[in-house]
This record gives sequence, structure tokens and C-alpha cells, in this order.
Amino acid sequence: MINPVFFDAAVFASLLVLLSLGLTLTYLTTKVPNFAHASFATLGVYMTLIAVRVWDTNPYIAVPIAFLLSGLVAITLYVFILKPLARRGATEAIQMIATLAFDMILIAGLNIMADYLTEGFRIKSREFTLRSYDLEFMDLPMIVFIAPIAVAAIGITLYFILKKTKFGIAVRASTENPDLSGTVGINVNAVYGVAWMIAGGLAGVAGALMALWFLGDPNLGPLLLPSIFAASIAGGLMSIFGAVAGGLLVGLAEVLGTRFLAGELGSWLIAYRPLIPLIIIAVTLLFVPNGIAGIDWSKLRSKIWRR
Repeated sequence: MINPVFFDAAVFASLLVLLSLGLTLTYLTTKVPNFAHASFATLGVYMTLIAVRVWDTNPYIAVPIAFLLSGLVAITLYVFILKPLARRGATEAIQMIATLAFDMILIAGLNIMADYLTEGFRIKSREFTLRSYDLEFMDLPMIVFIAPIAVAAIGITLYFILKKTKFGIAVRASTENPDLSGTVGINVNAVYGVAWMIAGGLAGVAGALMALWFLGDPNLGPLLLPSIFAASIAGGLMSIFGAVAGGLLVGLAEVLGTRFLAGELGSWLIAYRPLIPLIIIAVTLLFVPNGIAGIDWSKLRSKIWRR
């Protein structure tokens, strides 16, 4: 029988890849670290709660709705806050602080919604779990299969879009030289807006799936944020491949690393799991500042073979 910890690791790492893909996409386009990104996922968590407890329907119905809802919230942040700030000459640091302020407003709204669900529908809307509402396949929760498959499908699709389509060419051109891109007819703001909507949508999908395995709460975002940033930073912040590798690295390290150390040194170590992504961020910035995507693997391989 497979140890359940491996299912935990697979699901968490898969969903963290989705979240880091979204954060990387927003940073790739606007160079603004989005502190509200994790709360976009919390919106997805509550869409699944509403689907199973209010609508009494299949939990996976919430996935496309969460994509649209979180995507709309993300594009709202870009269009009505970040773009006007950028036009007025605001630096990336100021825009980053604006995303933090937006996150506070979003968390407050999520808490209001949680209270409304409790008062209006008499359902538990804080520190809830929806595992019992998931479907089963081969005597296992469906999310164990859906999460890795969804990540693989979305990752391949996103890579194809960015590398093989006109939109992808526009994204890369707008990222490298927005002024020149504008002179050749590319609507840079529209490209950025679509990129932010996709990024927010990916976070919503991750949240909608996360609700079927992990504890849901309106304040989930700040707890997830260090792991998401660790995954993107470890991956290199500017690479889709790096986001995938970073998400897998951080996700597996958090779950498997914590369980291994707890088994060797004692269960008291589980409480210190949030330190793992912070350590990964520190180590990456100190020794591999460009992340996994910035490593010259051929050069590294040649050094190893010489030894």
C-alpha cells in the first residue's frame, strides 16, 4: 500500500506548479511581484465550497468558474490599479505595494463572504475540508489523478501558446522591449491584461482543486504565498520551465522533507514546515540567483565529468 504522504506530496506539488506558473507569468510581463496571487487561489477554494455545499453539485464544476472569476479579479487589479500607476511613472516597488493593498481588500472580502455563507446557508466556511465530497477512482480520491494531469496539460498548453502562437510572440516581444513592440502594432496593455487574466485563472483552478484535499479558509492566501514565491524564485522567475521545476522542488521538499525530518527528529518539527520555502528562497538568492532556469547545465555537466 502506498504511503498517503506521497499522495499529499503529489497533490501539493502539482497545485504549487499551477500557482507558480501564474506568478511567473505576471512577473514575466509587468515585472511586478503580485502579493495578491495566493488570494486568487482562495477564491477558487470558495467556488468549490459553494459548488458542493450550496449548489449541491459535482465539485469539479467549480474549476472553470474559478478560472473565470479569479481571472477577472486579476485583470481588474492590472487594469484599474497597476496600469494607471505605471502610466504615472510608479516604480515596480510601488506597484508591488499596491498588490499588497489589493490583497488586504481581497482577504477582507473573502472573510465577509465566509460569514455570509455561515449565516445565510448554515455551512462551515472557515477551516473546512471537502475531501468527503470528492469523487473516487480506483478507490482513491479523484484529485490524486486530476491534479498531476491538469498540471501536465496546462503546462504543455501554456508552453505551446507562448512558443508557437502569435500571442506568445507578442508576449515575448512585449516583455523584452515594450516600447518597440508598441511601434510595430502590438497592443502591449492588451497583451499584459490577457497574461494577467490567464495567471489569475490558473490560481483559481489551483484553489478549486486544492479545496478537495487541503483545509480551506479565507486567510489561506498569506499561508500559501511564501511557497508560491519560493517556487517561482527557485525556478528563475522568468521561465515557464523554471516555474514547473521550482513548483515541484518546493512542493516535494515541503511535504516529504518535513515528514522525513519529523520521523527522524520528532513530530515537533512539523510546526516548522513554513520555514522550508523561506530557506529555499534564501539559498537560491545566495547561490543560484537566476534560479534553476539560469543554470548552465552543459557547463555544470562538464565540470562534474572532469572530476
